[in-house]
Amino acid sequence: MRQCLLFPVLIGTLLLLSGCAAYRNYDLEMQQTNAQLMRGDFQGALDLLEWHNPWDDKDLLYYFEKGSILSFANALPQSQTAWRSADRMVFQREEAVPSAPMKLLNQFSYEMGTMLVNDKLSRYDGYDYEKVMLTTQMALNQLAVGDFDGARADIKKTHEREALIARQRERQYEELEEQAKTQGITVQYKDLQGYPVLTLDAPAVIELKNGYQSAFSHYLAGFTYEALGERGLAAPGYRQAIELRPNTPFLEQALRNLDKPPANNDESDVLIVVQSGLAPARSSVTVPIPVRLNENLVITAPISFPILVPDTVTPVFDHIMVDGRKRPLTAINSVTDMAFRTLRDDMPAIISRAMFRANMAAISQAHENERNPAKASLVVTEHDPFEEADTRTWRTLPDRTLVARLRLKKGNHQFSAPNVPSAAPVTLRIDRDHQLVNLRLLNDFGNVIGTSGLPDK
Repeated sequence: MRQCLLFPVLIGTLLLLSGCAAYRNYDLEMQQTNAQLMRGDFQGALDLLEWHNPWDDKDLLYYFEKGSILSFANALPQSQTAWRSADRMVFQREEAVPSAPMKLLNQFSYEMGTMLVNDKLSRYDGYDYEKVMLTTQMALNQLAVGDFDGARADIKKTHEREALIARQRERQYEELEEQAKTQGITVQYKDLQGYPVLTLDAPAVIELKNGYQSAFSHYLAGFTYEALGERGLAAPGYRQAIELRPNTPFLEQALRNLDKPPANNDESDVLIVVQSGLAPARSSVTVPIPVRLNENLVITAPISFPILVPDTVTPVFDHIMVDGRKRPLTAINSVTDMAFRTLRDDMPAIISRAMFRANMAAISQAHENERNPAKASLVVTEHDPFEEADTRTWRTLPDRTLVARLRLKKGNHQFSAPNVPSAAPVTLRIDRDHQLVNLRLLNDFGNVIGTSGLPDK
């Protein structure tokens, strides 16, 4: 009776999901959208985003991308509205706990759907680093318009989300370890022939404590609390940033400066935040997986795995010009590194699902060999159009974050970006005791956006 009930629910779920996700080439969609973004055509990028999302029930990625494009366009209130929608969706999913039988049944059908087909069929809930960077970018938007209290609220969400992710990750690792023992899975990502293993083992990736905590997020928290006069809360933020990115003098100096007198009345404590490039794209690579069906029979199945493709278009730089003077910048966050670390940590689960599909494909090939011995093969011959890795990811999320902190006289100051000939210098009015200047760079296009001071007319 139970099997009769689960089967139609599973099939119905697969049919429903295949219509909205399986046939969607998200990577191609965002290549087109980002091409407009790279040219500074924000309206063109928004038009493409709407074109690719015609349905009324927008998904999480739509709000991720829309918020970023609007932020690049300096439409910060609209950007915040889109990101608030994304944040509500993330929060609702964090709060949802399957309890009723039908909820458990739907959860089971989703899991079975991804096991039988691939990860593209699952609902997109966002990667851990995307959820944390969402509230970080929201706080940055608030600081850019001088709303330190609003930024404080988003920073509190960031801390709560990090704690929740840590608990979920701990449970996930325990469950995966037990599942691997039960199923006898011994394959690791280093065993995958043809997979770019070195990208997951790069020093910058391994050095990260995890894939979701950002030194920038915690430094921004420290700066916000300091500006609000809450130095007791600022210190833990700076300490956490130092723990996540040790041996960084810029971060250590912020902690020491808490004991120093504040800026003079005619000066401003200015945090310059430069965000450049875009988050890496996800692509799919096929890897041969040998499946031992018995002592004498091994059939190899071609199975897809995700790989990351970093943005290499945006130039690398290490300083900014302020009033014609070179000011060094310190890199304190790389979304690319966070994405690689997340993928590295996710590989055991990805391999577990892939091994299930490989076994199913190998068993199907063995049955075909029995039916047609003349064309028997030790490699799966039937092409599965669904066998492709999930390429969905937040593509317009800025990649590198670099910072500088200066004490500037209140008044007008000129800011310009290096290696960006098309971005003219911008004069901004610095008139607050604590102020943030945010600079976004893409390709050879750049603009100063979202400053709490206004451009000089």
